[in-house]
Amino acid sequence: MGKGNWSKRTQAVHGGTRRSGYGEMSEALFLTQGFAYPSAEAAEARFRQSGPDEFIYARYGNPTVAMLEDRIAALEGAEAAFATASGMAAVNGALTAMLKAGDRVVAARALFGSCLYILEDILPRFGVEVAFVDGTDLDQWRAAVTPGTAAVFFETVSNPTLEVIDAAAVADIAHAAGARVIVDNVFATPVFSRAIEQGADLVVYSATKHIDGQGRCLGGLILGREADIRGPVETYMKHTGGAMSPFNAWVMLKGLETLELRVRAQAAAARAIAEALVPHPRLSRLIYPGLPGDPGYPQFPEGGTVLSIEVEGGQDAAFGVLNALEIWKISNNLGDAKSIATHPATTTHQRLSADRQAALGITPGLLRLSVGLEEPADLIADLRGALDML
Repeated sequence: MGKGNWSKRTQAVHGGTRRSGYGEMSEALFLTQGFAYPSAEAAEARFRQSGPDEFIYARYGNPTVAMLEDRIAALEGAEAAFATASGMAAVNGALTAMLKAGDRVVAARALFGSCLYILEDILPRFGVEVAFVDGTDLDQWRAAVTPGTAAVFFETVSNPTLEVIDAAAVADIAHAAGARVIVDNVFATPVFSRAIEQGADLVVYSATKHIDGQGRCLGGLILGREADIRGPVETYMKHTGGAMSPFNAWVMLKGLETLELRVRAQAAAARAIAEALVPHPRLSRLIYPGLPGDPGYPQFPEGGTVLSIEVEGGQDAAFGVLNALEIWKISNNLGDAKSIATHPATTTHQRLSADRQAALGITPGLLRLSVGLEEPADLIADLRGALDML
C-alpha cells in the first residue's frame, strides 16, 4: 500500500515526514533563518538551482515548513503547497501572484472583510478590474465571467452567513472562459474539502483556524498545481516576505495529527446544537448547512463546525446573549477547541456600511458560533440559558 493510497487521516499524521539522522518520532523543529554550505561552489550551485531538500533561507523554505507543505498537499490532493505567515497573506499572495494590470477578476460578494479590502481597495490600485456577483446565482457568474477573465474568487462557504457555492459549476464556467479558480476553503476544512476535485486551481486556507485548532499561531497555506505553486506563488511570496515561521509550521504539523478527529467531533456538535435551537422563539433565523432544510445542504451536507443565528431584537439583544454566555467565549477566531461567539456586524465585518451588511445578510442580531470540543449538551444549555434571559 503506497503513500498515494493512504486515507486523509493517515496522511494527516505521516505525510511529508522528514527525519534527521537521529530518527526522531516527532517532527524536528529547524528554528534557523539560514543554512551553511560546505564550499563557495556549493553555495553558488544551490542558489542557481536548489534540490528538493536543499535550503537557502527561511523566507524561501525550511525543512519544518516543507514537511507541513508536503503533508497538507497530500491531504488536500494537490500537487504542491506554500506556507504563509497568515491566512490573509495566503489570500493576498494567491491573488497577487496570479494577476497583473489589466486583468479582470470576478468574485462572490459574500466575503470576509479583509478579503473584500484586497479586492475592493488593493487590486484596483494596480489596474486590476474586479466585479462582484451573488455567489449562489450561477446566471450571474455566467454573465460576469467573460472571455479573457483572469480569475474567479470565492469562499466555498461564506463568512458569516454560510452560503454554500456550487464550486464545480462555477469552476466549469470559469474554465470555459479561460479563468483560474481561486477559493478560500476555510469553512469546508481540509477534512471535508472537495475543492481540487471540483475544479479549484488554487486553494487557500487560514491555518490559524482548524489546522492549528487551539488558538496558538497564525498561518496560511496556498495549494495547487506544482507549476503555479513553485512558480509564480513561491516567487512572489519569497520575495515579498510572507513566509511562515518554522515554529508556527511545527505547531501546525502537530495540529494536523488530530485535525480529522477534532473537526468531525466539532461538526457533529454543531449539528446537534443547530437541531436543538431550530424551534427557539427568540431566534428569527438559524443557518447551518448540515440541516436538510438549509439551501447549502446539497453541496455541503457535512455542515462544518460553524453555525449562525439571528437573535430577535437586533444588536442590543445579540449583545445581551453574548454577555450572558458562560462557556462560549466572545472572540473573532473560529475553528478553535474552545467555542467562540462573534458579532460580525461590529467586529469582522464592521468596516462595511450598514447597507452593505444588510445586502450580505449581516444583520445587527446575527451571531456567528464556532463550535469547539466541549460537551455539546453544555454548549446547548449555555446558549438556551442566554437566550431565555432576554
